Amino acid sequence: MNKMAAYISSAILVFALGAKAQHKTQDLLIKLAPGVVEFELPGAKVEKITENWVRVQAPRNLNLVHLAKNPAIEYVQPNFKIKLPEDYSIQDSLRRAALAKMLRRNPPERFAVPTDNPAIPDAPQATTGPDPLFPKQWGMLNIGVEEAWKVTKGSQDMIVAVLDTGVDYTHEDLVANLWRNPKEIPNNGIDDDGNGYIDDVIGWDFAANDNKPYDLTMEPLDILFKGGNPGHGTHCAGNVAARGDNGKGIAGAAPNVKIMALRFLSEKGEGTTADAIKAIKYAVDNGAKVLSNSWGSEGEDPNDGAENKALRDVIQYAQDKGALFIAAAGNGHSGVGYNNDTDAKPGYPASYTNENIISVAAIDSKDQLGSFSNWGPTTVDIGAPGVQIFSTMVDNKYSDVVIDLYGFKAYWDGTSMATPHVAGAAALYWSAHPEKAWQDVKAAILGSAKKVDSLQGKVVSDGKLDAAALLKF
Repeated sequence: MNKMAAYISSAILVFALGAKAQHKTQDLLIKLAPGVVEFELPGAKVEKITENWVRVQAPRNLNLVHLAKNPAIEYVQPNFKIKLPEDYSIQDSLRRAALAKMLRRNPPERFAVPTDNPAIPDAPQATTGPDPLFPKQWGMLNIGVEEAWKVTKGSQDMIVAVLDTGVDYTHEDLVANLWRNPKEIPNNGIDDDGNGYIDDVIGWDFAANDNKPYDLTMEPLDILFKGGNPGHGTHCAGNVAARGDNGKGIAGAAPNVKIMALRFLSEKGEGTTADAIKAIKYAVDNGAKVLSNSWGSEGEDPNDGAENKALRDVIQYAQDKGALFIAAAGNGHSGVGYNNDTDAKPGYPASYTNENIISVAAIDSKDQLGSFSNWGPTTVDIGAPGVQIFSTMVDNKYSDVVIDLYGFKAYWDGTSMATPHVAGAAALYWSAHPEKAWQDVKAAILGSAKKVDSLQGKVVSDGKLDAAALLKF
C-alpha cells in the first residue's frame, strides 16, 4: 500500500492579508488518490472522514489550483453546508414587525428549553394496550398500515437509522424501540467495539461529537424570528417507528423495528457534509438497512465550481453495503414546489443518481401534491403523507402543530414528514422478507404504489405509498 503523505509547499500558503488572515479558514473535503492513506498539510487541520476522504480546515488563501494538482489528491470540494428542508421562521417583513409589536406590548413567558442532553435511559419494561392517539394519524391510515400489520409489525432485527437533528431518546413512545449497540458496555468510558466512538450505546451525535444524540430544540420565539429546530428528528422518528400496542400515544409505520438515533444537524437545523458522511457510514457499518434522510439543499452552488462528490460517494458506499437511502424530495423555493428534473437547483441528495435512493414527495389527506413539495418524473419516486402530520414531539409530547403563538400557526408539513413513512414501510417489507436485497425492496415499494391523479407524470411510480399493497406484493 502506498503510504505517501501529501505535503504542500509553504510557498503556496501566501498570507497576503497579513497575520490576521491566518485566522481565516476554508473548510474542504479532499478525496485521496488510490493507495494514499496519509495526508498532511502545513498549517491545516486534517481529519479522516472515510477510507479515502479527509476534511481539511486550511487558511482561506490556500491555492486550490496547486492543491488539486498534487498527485496524492483526486478531488477537492467545499465541505458543503446541509440544512433542514423546513424553515418555520416568519419571512414576511410586515408579519415580523407585527409580531415584534405584539411582543413588546405583551411579553410572553420564556419557554423551558433543554440546554443539555439527558442521560440515556435503560430499556423499559414492555407495556400493552391500544395506541390512544393513533386515530389522529391520518397519514398512517392513508397508506393502509393496519392492513399491512396483519402480515408484520416489523422485526426487532430490522434497524432504521434516523439521520437528523437527533431523537428525544427519553420519549415514552420511542424509548422501547431504540437501537442499542450490543457490542458497547454503557458508561465505562471505553470504546468496547473499537469503532472509534466511546459509549455509543444508542447512536452518536456528530454535531457535538458525543454519545447523546438528543434532539435539542430552539425556543419557539427564536424559531419564529431566526428559524431553527423545533424537534424535527423526534417527529420523523415517530413516523418511522413509534412503539405500537404499548398503551401510549401513536404508532409508527413499522412499530416494532429499531430506531438508530444519529444527530448531525444542530439545534439551528444546520450541519455539514462531513458530519452527514460520518453519520451515514456509522449507520451502515452498525447494521442499519434503511436510512431515513429528511434533509438536503437546493442544488449544489455552481459558484463553488464543484459537485458534492463526497456525499455521492458515501451514498454509494451505503448501496454497496446493501442499504436503502430514503430521501426528502425538497420543499421548493420559498415553500413553492418545483420540478427536480429541470430546475437549476434540484433538491439534493434526493436527486442524485445513486440507485439505492428512494426520493419522496409529499401529499395531503386528499391525495393532492403538497403545494411546497418538489416533484420529478424521473428524479422523484413516490408520494407519501406530508401535510399536517401528527407524530411524536420532544418532551413526551405529540402534535401536528409545530408552533402556535400570537396567531402564528405552523403545521408539521414537509417532504421531511413524507420520508419516514416510506422508511417505515421499507422496514416493514424487509422484516417480512429478510432474504430480499435492497433492489427488491425498492422495486416492491414503487411497484405497489397506488396510482393517484395528482402524481401522474410527477413521480416515477405515478402514485403514493401503499403499505397494505406493499406487504402483499
